[in-house]
Amino acid sequence: MTKRTGQIFYDKVVITNTKAGKYMSSRKKILFRLNNQIKNNQYIVGVAAGSGLTALNAAENGADMILALSSGVYRNLGVSSLGAYLPFANSNQLNWNTYQREIITRVKDIPVIFGLMATDPQIQLESYIGNLKQKGIVGINNYPTVGLIDGQFREYLEENDLGFDKEVEAIRIASQLDLLTVAFVFNAKQAQQMLSAGADIICLHLGLTTGGKLGAKQIMSLQTTNQFINDIFSNIKHPNFSRVVKMIYGGPVHSLNDTQFIYDSNIYLNGYIGGSVFERFPIEEALETNIESFKFPPKSNYLNILKDKHLTSKDYVTFIQEYIHEHYPEEISLNELSTIIHVSRSYLSNLFLKIIGKSFTNYLIDYRLSRAIEIMEKGNLALKEVATMVGYTNYSQFSKIFKKRYGKSPKTYYLQTKQQASKT
Repeated sequence: MTKRTGQIFYDKVVITNTKAGKYMSSRKKILFRLNNQIKNNQYIVGVAAGSGLTALNAAENGADMILALSSGVYRNLGVSSLGAYLPFANSNQLNWNTYQREIITRVKDIPVIFGLMATDPQIQLESYIGNLKQKGIVGINNYPTVGLIDGQFREYLEENDLGFDKEVEAIRIASQLDLLTVAFVFNAKQAQQMLSAGADIICLHLGLTTGGKLGAKQIMSLQTTNQFINDIFSNIKHPNFSRVVKMIYGGPVHSLNDTQFIYDSNIYLNGYIGGSVFERFPIEEALETNIESFKFPPKSNYLNILKDKHLTSKDYVTFIQEYIHEHYPEEISLNELSTIIHVSRSYLSNLFLKIIGKSFTNYLIDYRLSRAIEIMEKGNLALKEVATMVGYTNYSQFSKIFKKRYGKSPKTYYLQTKQQASKT
């Protein structure tokens, strides 16, 4: 936070100490900033950190919030995030030690949210959360959450008052104490419980992050994931739902390509919270690349590097996604891409459909049309020019595909968008 008399600075949003700003709590100031970003079509990014190094770099590179979660501590020990669920240590104490010694000493300009294990049988929630506030904590998150536990063990937890209701209670207490609350939920019912408790941010937890060297092995296709997200959010019937920040965490969404796909296909989301994505994957990838570059002379051709690497199925699909995202204004052929990476076209086509949940052709069309809509909403270009900018030299073809996807012509869509914008 930039120190300047009479003003509090959060990124580019200025809250003056007059009327609206003067009596705002820390929670309201944070929400004010986040909601301004959303209004300006900027997504919110939260980084779950388990070390001062991660927290410092996340803050310096534009993260909107840091979540101090005990899983992050285990990630930095070379253990899966699942370590937070095993009886190795007291999660709350471990988290507090890391927060106090590493994270809060490195981060001063953005909010740090404390991961509270509400089901800890050794604490009294109201006094514990009150004590956290006195120590300077600005918000809490229900983590580790029993939402990741099912079966008979989950039944035992619920029977002994150590279930999800305990986490709802923690969010309610924190909200009453005017702390920012980030609620992990797994279904519409839990979301409604958290909304009634006063949660400020509803984050749909998609499970432990897949990918990398320590992640969970089960991979849900992005199309299925997107449908799951839509199904959950569309079934939340609560008067406070429209006002809260809506985010997702974990699961198979762990790259820029993945989040772009989900954002393009979803009307609810305001942002993303990542743990392994920001803390573990970059280290694994950087070490692999850097060590290899020190051991072997650099190759001059990127495609040769791609050809020589031992690629996984996901790597092939990621390469195609990145190629589309970079070259979508140009002519793109799956035949050419299959030749580049030396696999058959049919294998690549089936692989893409299996992992992404839609065909290569439909993915390319959806990506191009999403970019076309962005251009139409932000500029005043001729529609033929818009079509050319996203890879359609034949406007009639572009118009036909657009109308089939959205039920209206590009011209109608454009005029309706401008009309709505003028009203607001």
